[in-house]
Amino acid sequence: MYNSFYLFISSSPVAIPGRHFPVQQKAARKQEQWPEKEKNMGSLTNKQPRVFSVHHGNALPPCTRAHQIGALLLVSATFFLTRLFHQSFSPCTATSFGGDLGSSDSPSLVRVSDAGYLSWPNRGYGSALSLKIYVYEETEIGGLKELMRGRDGKISAEACVKGQWGTQVKIHKLLLKSRFRTRRKEEADFFFVPTYVKCVRMMGGLNDKEINQTFVKVLSQMPYFRRSGGRDHIFVFPSGAGAHLFRSWATFINRSIILSPEGDRTDKKDITAFNTWKDIIIPGNVEDGMTVKKPTTVEPLPLSKRKYLANYLGRAQGKAGRLKLIEMSKKFPDKECVPVILSDQAEFPFQNVIDYSQISIKWPSSRIGPELLDYLESIPERDIERMIANGRQIRCLWVYGSESQPCSTMQGILWELQRKVRQFHQSHETFWLHHQTIVNRNLVEFSKWEPPMPLP
Repeated sequence: MYNSFYLFISSSPVAIPGRHFPVQQKAARKQEQWPEKEKNMGSLTNKQPRVFSVHHGNALPPCTRAHQIGALLLVSATFFLTRLFHQSFSPCTATSFGGDLGSSDSPSLVRVSDAGYLSWPNRGYGSALSLKIYVYEETEIGGLKELMRGRDGKISAEACVKGQWGTQVKIHKLLLKSRFRTRRKEEADFFFVPTYVKCVRMMGGLNDKEINQTFVKVLSQMPYFRRSGGRDHIFVFPSGAGAHLFRSWATFINRSIILSPEGDRTDKKDITAFNTWKDIIIPGNVEDGMTVKKPTTVEPLPLSKRKYLANYLGRAQGKAGRLKLIEMSKKFPDKECVPVILSDQAEFPFQNVIDYSQISIKWPSSRIGPELLDYLESIPERDIERMIANGRQIRCLWVYGSESQPCSTMQGILWELQRKVRQFHQSHETFWLHHQTIVNRNLVEFSKWEPPMPLP
């Protein structure tokens, strides 16, 4: 009897950065500068016991030690009773996946309620989504339409929504309908720049040189981009090439937030466009028809009835490890399976709030061979079932549904963006005066900046 796994050679953002709180030290005043009465009342070195009493119209007896102990007992009893009633009458129980792994109560992990509602961790994110995103209109900026429709304007969004590149269209359309969208730039936390460049390039709408020139043209017409150096602007690059589709990305959008399904790809100089501290790894596009459960949907076989050990997902691309996997797959010619990741540099969606060790296996690509298959065969069936169950709880995060759904990719992206909200915007081409007026290097006020502008 064989168990089932998916073998991936594929494509999260990042650990939560530490928080630093500055401590200012003040020189202590000399003790002899204080009057004697003030020294007794406020000195940190005063050793005299202080009596706490209630002051009313008539003098009352002082609060004794017995009173203090009684008050502490009352506070403690009130606290525990409050917690007891809160747990007894909670409308739904939110549990993070992981069960018996011991980390299910971690405040840093995403949680899914019994009713399927997503709950992001409070630490670093806040208790509720509260952000405003401005979405540029395609006719608002000269050149933006070309990055979406091609030089002739003949490429449609419908033609670009299918396949791996569909995320660039889906995210754009979902943000247009989002309750977090604002039409006022001055109140926006983020600015979303819609481009379909991967699709446009593959369909012959623009070549690499035209894409580069058009991007620079678009960015030079965005005062808010220059104000922040692009730090609050969002771009989607939906393929393994990532931001490298824009050849001058390192010069112009190296501070911007990039959404991409793969963070391990590099260019010919072995330089990656993905930065774990600012960018977000998003799930790859899945066809809508595959994410909707229908009456005719075939339920996965129980593990005891599965015939094959593993199924390989990926392309050979002439690489030795992949060719070896394909050869082995002929010996072990999929429904719900445990992902086995064979890409050492891979980054994963929402990795800072999902413990991937609870839902997948990552195996060194240098050890692909019979040893891998022997290991997979040795895993107890109960452990496989546990990992499949854990993955089942959070698979909704791989579905590009509307934010009104209890759990979706879009909700995850919004939570990750919220952690990146900046209250202050500046770049090395942005300056400010004593009355909080933002100016450029020539002391021209921000409201008077006119395109085209030199880019930061």
